[in-house]
Amino acid sequence: MQTVTAVAHRGDPYRFRENTTDSLRSALEQGADAVEIDVRLTRDGVPVLLHDETLKRLWEHDRPLRSLSAQEVGGLTAGGVPTLAEALAATDDSRVMLDLPGEPDARAVRRIVDVVRENDARDRVYYCAGAAAMLAVRAADPAAEIALTWTTLAPPRPALLAAVTPRWLNYRFGLVDHDLAARVHHGGHLLSVWTPDTRRSMRRLLDLGVDSITTNRIDVLRALRHRQES
Repeated sequence: MQTVTAVAHRGDPYRFRENTTDSLRSALEQGADAVEIDVRLTRDGVPVLLHDETLKRLWEHDRPLRSLSAQEVGGLTAGGVPTLAEALAATDDSRVMLDLPGEPDARAVRRIVDVVRENDARDRVYYCAGAAAMLAVRAADPAAEIALTWTTLAPPRPALLAAVTPRWLNYRFGLVDHDLAARVHHGGHLLSVWTPDTRRSMRRLLDLGVDSITTNRIDVLRALRHRQES
């Protein structure tokens, strides 16, 4: 029987602040197969974990990340925003999905890929985002594992798939039905979905045979998967 990959969205955000090392460690302790993190660059080119463009929502500082140095981010958050290097160290040998929000340019993507390489994490890291970012990842690392995020029911163009060569197609969970799952698998790709948090949604996706589920409630997904496998 297929075992769906359980991916913890930004760690374990119901217990700890998202995209922090405590959140990542908690998710892995809950049994996550992988953790998903968001990576952006500071003004001085340091990849750090933050989904939003600013520190407002999580850290109560309405300052754009791109206007701050890594040292300034550390001061404003009391060290709460980890660098990508720190996050890779905190996850040991576990799988890590790097989401690249905000349409990063090729230079930013190369810097992120370089940090992964510098930390000997290429074999356990894979990348997700839209087409432009994933084309930049493919250019920076021809061997990178990619989950191409796709947000419409219209399939990706064959030329794009040939250029990106993703292993996964990554869809918002509400778009996924039997026909889409069959089409993705028929095309030779694995199907990953984000971000269902209710038991009902997770059960439906498990029944559809998706290959990976990214969720904020990793404990719930793990329990449902265990029942399915029993």
